[in-house]
Amino acid sequence: MNSIWFVFKEQLNNLYLIKRLADFQLRISNHNNYLGVAWEIINPAMQIAVYWFVFGLGLRNNATHDGIPFIYWLIVGISMWFFVNQGVLEGTKAIVSKYNQVAKMKFPLSIIPSYIVFSRFYGHLGLLLIVLILCFFGGYHPSMYSLQLLIYVPYALILTTVISILTSTLGVLIRDTQMIMQSLMRIIFFVSSILYEPKNEIVVTVMKLNPIYFLAEGYRAAVLHHQWYFIEHWHLTVYNLILVTVLFIIGAIVHTRYRDHFADFM
Repeated sequence: MNSIWFVFKEQLNNLYLIKRLADFQLRISNHNNYLGVAWEIINPAMQIAVYWFVFGLGLRNNATHDGIPFIYWLIVGISMWFFVNQGVLEGTKAIVSKYNQVAKMKFPLSIIPSYIVFSRFYGHLGLLLIVLILCFFGGYHPSMYSLQLLIYVPYALILTTVISILTSTLGVLIRDTQMIMQSLMRIIFFVSSILYEPKNEIVVTVMKLNPIYFLAEGYRAAVLHHQWYFIEHWHLTVYNLILVTVLFIIGAIVHTRYRDHFADFM
């Protein structure tokens, strides 16, 4: 219990530091690029175009999904994936790559993956804004249901941060963690409702265990379907709250157990 409270308090007490370091990380990540932070939007846009061409035009012949053009269904559902994927993968190697910079000072180590994740959150907000504008011109106007984004967007940030706290510690202890997470994130992507929604009930049940399913469907409910998804599917909401809590507890315990020995593993 002490470990959980220690990590939680370390995050809470250093929110301003997390933001400042995230701002700096965002600048140094793009300072060698001519287009700079614009790549935070360009790269997802190019991938979305490929997915739409293959899955929308190629496999579906541009058919609608629940009466919604596939392109809108796709961009809303996939908008958070680029953030979660990049956040988890970069958060996993955060302590390994940044530890030497803070090893000789008294630094709250658990915020290293947090600020790396937060540096990617800006790109998500920018992409989401563009998606909302495109949907507006497509006839999907903001409504009171859009307020649900105030639940799903923070949940995406919290989920990604919590996972990164755990995997960044494991990344120090087991160097194969980065490769494992890359493979796992590919599986998570396809075992979700981002690109398709299967009719097989068993497959759908398995997909619902994936928190990305909850996020994708939640975003779509808020922007396209105009449903109170977190209420109508309250069991999924409860499951995801339990999931993120359990991941945080495990991550906090593992982190505090080994943080004093990071130098030995390095």
